[in-house]
Amino acid sequence: MIVYGTKIKSDIAFPLVLPDDVQFKYEVSLSSQVPDHLKRSIRCGFPLYFAHGRSVYFYSDRLFDGSDRGQPWCYEVKDVVRFYWRGGEESIYYEMDEKGDAALLSFWFIHLLLPLYLSLEEKYDFFHAGAVEVEGSPILFIAPSMGGKSTLTDFFIKKGHTLVSDDKVATFIEEDRFMAVGAHPYHRPYRKFEDLGYLVEDFSRVFQPIQAFYLLDKTEPDAEITISEIKGFEKFESLLPNYLYMFSFLKAKRLRYLSLMMNVIKVFRVNIPWDRNRLEEVHDAIVKHSQKIGS
Repeated sequence: MIVYGTKIKSDIAFPLVLPDDVQFKYEVSLSSQVPDHLKRSIRCGFPLYFAHGRSVYFYSDRLFDGSDRGQPWCYEVKDVVRFYWRGGEESIYYEMDEKGDAALLSFWFIHLLLPLYLSLEEKYDFFHAGAVEVEGSPILFIAPSMGGKSTLTDFFIKKGHTLVSDDKVATFIEEDRFMAVGAHPYHRPYRKFEDLGYLVEDFSRVFQPIQAFYLLDKTEPDAEITISEIKGFEKFESLLPNYLYMFSFLKAKRLRYLSLMMNVIKVFRVNIPWDRNRLEEVHDAIVKHSQKIGS
């Protein structure tokens, strides 16, 4: 199976339909055979966040001021599963807890652990966005929480557009182009806890250059739909909150990456009437705009 452009060799079957015929850059193994010395090396940690109704903790053997080769890591979803790995290595281990099962493990591994691992290993830079293709070119929807990006992504999928990512978009630079990586063929418009959502048949299978970011801005239900380019420092302010995993020791690299991206990719504000009955109009406006800037 391949997710986030990463081929996964696992000793546990995931109860999901995941592709093995898509482009990939990396390979990772997932095993239940956790080395004892790896578990013993974990000495300190902290609560990372509360997500999907679960407490999540992050551990290592040192202060969190870097990600070094050989450094041990542990990501714990309390009562469900713990994941272990060493920096610079391509093996991830899991240890199921009392409430864990294959379905929960697959959700946490795909939706949260793997993007974190790939970020710490500096394989990709991730953005919190929904992404679809318009005539083969990825466009990314960004918005504040509850800002409509999942609803709009869902509408584009149902209009026949290829899904790139439901929630987290992996990116990398190739020949001065910023490429989008297909995440996995599931979309979760209703945001149910510990559920990847419904299976999407039309899923991105090759890396493609990102065409544009669209910042969704809610307006009154009867307002005009407008699309305008964001420039200058406001462009930076629009993208920065949607840049995932801004650990302090990665901040300088992240800011350089974002600065380069802003010089290459345009960001547009879309004033969206807050009325589901007008989604067709919003879709048509964005598609027409995307086609124009891509021509």
